[in-house]
Amino acid sequence: MKRSTCIPALLAVVASVALIGTVHADTKTMRIAFSNNYAGNSWRQAMLKSYDIVTKKAVADGIVAAADVFTTADKEVPTQAAQIQNLILQGYNAIVINASSPDALNGAIKQASDAGIVVVSFDGIVTEPSAWRVVVDFKDYGKQEVVQLAKWVKGGNLLEIRGLAGTSIDDAIHSGIAEGVKEHPEFKIVNSVEGDWDQTTAQKAIATVLSSLPDIAGVVDQGGDGYGAAQAFAAAGRKEPIIIMGNRQDELEWWKEQKAKNGYTTWSASIAPGVSTLAFWVAQQILDGHKDIPHDLLVPYLAFDQNNFEAALSTIPKGGVASHEYTLDEAKAAIASNEKK
Repeated sequence: MKRSTCIPALLAVVASVALIGTVHADTKTMRIAFSNNYAGNSWRQAMLKSYDIVTKKAVADGIVAAADVFTTADKEVPTQAAQIQNLILQGYNAIVINASSPDALNGAIKQASDAGIVVVSFDGIVTEPSAWRVVVDFKDYGKQEVVQLAKWVKGGNLLEIRGLAGTSIDDAIHSGIAEGVKEHPEFKIVNSVEGDWDQTTAQKAIATVLSSLPDIAGVVDQGGDGYGAAQAFAAAGRKEPIIIMGNRQDELEWWKEQKAKNGYTTWSASIAPGVSTLAFWVAQQILDGHKDIPHDLLVPYLAFDQNNFEAALSTIPKGGVASHEYTLDEAKAAIASNEKK
């Protein structure tokens, strides 16, 4: 997958797409629910904020009747499965889902599909064939972390920070990192901790193992944990390795400070939180009668390097994440791009 630092570039194909009218009477009475399994970090908060902005406007414009958000508090599969079953009983026309497991929710997803409900998963995707998936090539993302490190480091020990256990994202990024290390055997992963995509959690997890680790050349992770890793190394009086970042404001701000001090070089990437809004529009378009939309839609992740991260940093609110909120026309362009493939 070709990486992109500019999701709005999808607009380039708009000119070649025969766009449908903006407001569709076919969906104005329909209700879309959002089932989210976790809201405990800056990425998830940005995701929910983007979703709220776009869907409130969609409701105000009369495109859909409702776009309600339901977040589980405990990150557990049974809780989210029960939530989906409740949404079925409540008669929603579509469910957008950030799933706690790629396959453990498939029974509930199948029940929804059998009831005629459109299900669109994103970020944490599901494998149930009847569902649609807005997919980022997370495996490539993980692999690129090692590829980027190899540009500046001749080899050495790596510390891996995993994400939320059991999710498709954690599995895919980990798999990509493992593939990258296999192709660059000069690197060796000497330990792995769970960071839950959260700075504080990652910092604490690293602090518990750091005293037992040899010299670390690089930290490979999943986003939301880079600044926490830097803090852990600093608190232990250890030299900061090259830490891959995840497009969070605090991470990029720290990178900027280190670059000014000593020319610190790294790479940053993440899925844009606003991908939730693309999933919403995909659900709306399917409800609008576009049943031929591919069940797997590939979208790029946002990546920044030494030359452009500071420009991105200037646009990110304090405590936020680099993002992009999709308009309906951009969503149609993204769909059309995947149809051509």
